[in-house]
Amino acid sequence: MPKRKDLNSILLIGSGPIVIGQACEFDYAGSQSLRSLREDGIETILINSNPATIMTDPTMADHVYLKPLTTKSIVEILKAHPQIDAVLPTMGGQTALNLCIEADKKGIWEDFGVELIGVDIDAINITEDREQFRELMLKIGIGMAPQATATSFLKGKEIAQEFGFPLVIRASYTLGGAGASIVYKAEDFDEQLSYGLEISPIHEVMIDKALMGWKEYELELLRDKNDNVVIICTIENMDPMGIHTGDSITVAPAMTLSDRTFQKMRDMAIKMMRSIGDFEGGCNVQFAVSPDEKEDIIAIEINPRVSRSSALASKATGYPIAKIATKLAIGYSLDELDNQITKSTSALFEPTLDYVIVKIPRWNFDKFEGSDRTLGLQMKSVGEVMGIGRSFQEALHKATQSLEIKRNGLGADGKGYKNYEQIISKLTIPSWDRVFVIYDAIQMGIPLSRIHEITKIDMWFLKQYEELYALEKEITKYTIATLSKDLLLEAKQKGFADRQIAHMLDCYESEVYNKRTELKINRVYKLVDTCAAEFKAMTPYYYSTFEEEIEKPDGTRYVENDSIVSDKKKIVVLGSGPNRIGQGIEFDYCCVHGVLAAAECGYETIMINCNPETVSTDFDTADKLYFEPVFWEHIYDIIRHEKPEGVIVQLGGQTALKLAEKLSKYGIKIIGTSFESLDLAEDRGSFSKLLQENDIPFPQFGVAETADEALALSDELDFPLLVRPSYVLGGQGMKIVINKEELEEHVVDLLRKIPNNKLLLDHYLDGAIEAEADAICDGEDVYIIGIMEHIEPCGIHSGDSNATLPPFNLGEFVMQQIKDHTKKIALALNTVGLINIQFAIKDDVVYIIEANPRASRTVPFIAKAYKEPYVNYATKVMLGEKKVKDFNFNPQLEGFAIKQPVFSFNKFPNVNKNLGPEMKSTGESILFIDSLKDDEFYNLYARRKMYLSK
Repeated sequence: MPKRKDLNSILLIGSGPIVIGQACEFDYAGSQSLRSLREDGIETILINSNPATIMTDPTMADHVYLKPLTTKSIVEILKAHPQIDAVLPTMGGQTALNLCIEADKKGIWEDFGVELIGVDIDAINITEDREQFRELMLKIGIGMAPQATATSFLKGKEIAQEFGFPLVIRASYTLGGAGASIVYKAEDFDEQLSYGLEISPIHEVMIDKALMGWKEYELELLRDKNDNVVIICTIENMDPMGIHTGDSITVAPAMTLSDRTFQKMRDMAIKMMRSIGDFEGGCNVQFAVSPDEKEDIIAIEINPRVSRSSALASKATGYPIAKIATKLAIGYSLDELDNQITKSTSALFEPTLDYVIVKIPRWNFDKFEGSDRTLGLQMKSVGEVMGIGRSFQEALHKATQSLEIKRNGLGADGKGYKNYEQIISKLTIPSWDRVFVIYDAIQMGIPLSRIHEITKIDMWFLKQYEELYALEKEITKYTIATLSKDLLLEAKQKGFADRQIAHMLDCYESEVYNKRTELKINRVYKLVDTCAAEFKAMTPYYYSTFEEEIEKPDGTRYVENDSIVSDKKKIVVLGSGPNRIGQGIEFDYCCVHGVLAAAECGYETIMINCNPETVSTDFDTADKLYFEPVFWEHIYDIIRHEKPEGVIVQLGGQTALKLAEKLSKYGIKIIGTSFESLDLAEDRGSFSKLLQENDIPFPQFGVAETADEALALSDELDFPLLVRPSYVLGGQGMKIVINKEELEEHVVDLLRKIPNNKLLLDHYLDGAIEAEADAICDGEDVYIIGIMEHIEPCGIHSGDSNATLPPFNLGEFVMQQIKDHTKKIALALNTVGLINIQFAIKDDVVYIIEANPRASRTVPFIAKAYKEPYVNYATKVMLGEKKVKDFNFNPQLEGFAIKQPVFSFNKFPNVNKNLGPEMKSTGESILFIDSLKDDEFYNLYARRKMYLSK
């Protein structure tokens, strides 16, 4: 039975601003879902308040509503579109589900005759209400940990007395493990119980006996209306129970599960999905398995929606879960749909992997001074990376190289811990860098049995680490001249980077590179094909590996490479790597638009990125996707293989920008603004000289490279001083200091963290107004796409400020200065493409704070507010296809658009919530107001100085 004829118009609920626990995986799911509906000619209406994403692009749905996710907004939309037949809430994470339930309770769906598809309300209620869920599981014979529900403090105390410690407390109806904790001793129980009851919207917690050290698994399922169920992916957590899956290192396919237990787990998952309700769509099930011979299985939870892991599972298998789940929701059955990758097999065909996937979360604890950096049941990571390799070791190495935390992989970079107590402590209390500490422990000689006893990580994983260290030890016995081909090939097959091998051999990275080129140890590219190459795959989605040469009967030797290079002219777009504070989904938005614009100009587009959560790494965004670390060695090999016309670096945030120098040095063309101009803007000292030459005002400044120079400078400049390092993102390391002691302490700390950096000290313009402008420049003309005024005073990072577009109280004289300075700077920097400039305004004089000749965080916001595809235009300018004067700019905005930052401080209860020059927000929403008399604007303006910290 093909799709239902009665569904012609569907409302999709998005997930709102990005917070820890609900990030751009749902933007990816929603984007896929919208495309899937439109393929079937269904009218799509979207509500989502996040301006930074592809999902809210005007091209994605027939009607996009950038409105707050409230039932009031839902009613407004349903009144404006009486034709809406159904609502699909399963693509927008917990936020969309909670809003859907609230609308159901208020009778809104019933009033407007709107059907719920993809899930049913009973299924959501059963899975969210832990008591109901427990009763159902016991009824169908699925094991659960001993647990009980408390809706009062007293009841909670009684349960704890009965079960004994350690205990797990989980709050009902929350996201990303909010309100969950492991309690080891009675004295900590009261506080955690109160917090859980308070944070749950229905003031209910489930208390269960902690299964510490059990192994954890996740299964991703899809079911159609004929009750066909497929299991798309089985994901094993390397970290045992006790760490939220969003903070765990995860591996696919499952590595340490016996076939007997795997089959049993599959049957249980299918039984669970069928028992919670009669609906068509996606489902995520989590299990714990005892780490002994018996392999007892118990259910942890089930989510009847696409989950954080379904984005990972989609990228890991090449099977687009959200897209297929949407098709099932509108009435298709699995056997009627094609597998999107092979185009010849059915979607009922379960993926099989002939490679290994490793996901590692990316944390940002440095942004939350004083935060608890240990990992537990509440998710704390802000993003993630995924590595694909032929073996677990290769995938693990590629994932660690993707993290962008100044590590070159596991070990062999001189940055490991050497202190025994510190290593034992970091193994005992799981911390963000435990993936590296295990290697340090083995290097120190701590036996595997001891590491296993402390961490409860399966021995199989630990033995993989041990093999890597044994190989490192073996290689250090040689020099670059005496190292054999076999040993070098083995190191490359196990994922060691050239830099790591150079560290082992005490030589230069380039020498290792030259040696492997000479020995013909070259990367080959393999297809991600969902079916272990049993069927021909049609989608160009690649990962790299190293293989032994194969000898043909005629004696010729070759290595099989799936990536065939075409003779078309090509452009590489460098992605922005893992999400983190200061570099979020906005850059993914820019990269996707850059790819689409380059395709419109007739180029074959190549995307390089390692972030599994985003639209840029979808298998059909670019003509070719290389799912690889945005790490020099990998990029250089792809460029040598593909030979593109050039590389676009200005759309991928600081990640791509940092590679510009290397590209330039190796003679690879940078599309758009040249490396020299990018570098000039990043180097605080040189940039200030450029301003001087152009008679543009800026705060009094000086450049220091040591603490002594900084102290000497402070005698010339008045305190307060703003200290800023060069080449950083999201205001990292920026601070306002008010005396010499603070200055010295901060400079010493900065230079320890970022050696050889040039620090800019400038006089902090206390009480100034801050504004910023984004523009497109082609080297001759400049078009300003938007000027935004910050509501908070100067001194709070632009990413953390509420800001209005257009400005609300800058006079004509000030606006003219902003326009003049923007044009002058864009031309002086020889900008080709986008540029963002930040200003401080005091006594009607406009001073320059900084300029970034690249896509900025605010470009997607301005594009949404004015309904103009600015990244598309800028990319065409970079490629030299168009000039600024060729575009017919026509911005449309009545009233004002306000960018409102969203914070995830609730994950770090003891952290100082004051805002300053270093960015702390994880996402943003957009609010449209007709006039400045609007209450929302008045409230924001009244609170503008509340959080400013020195």
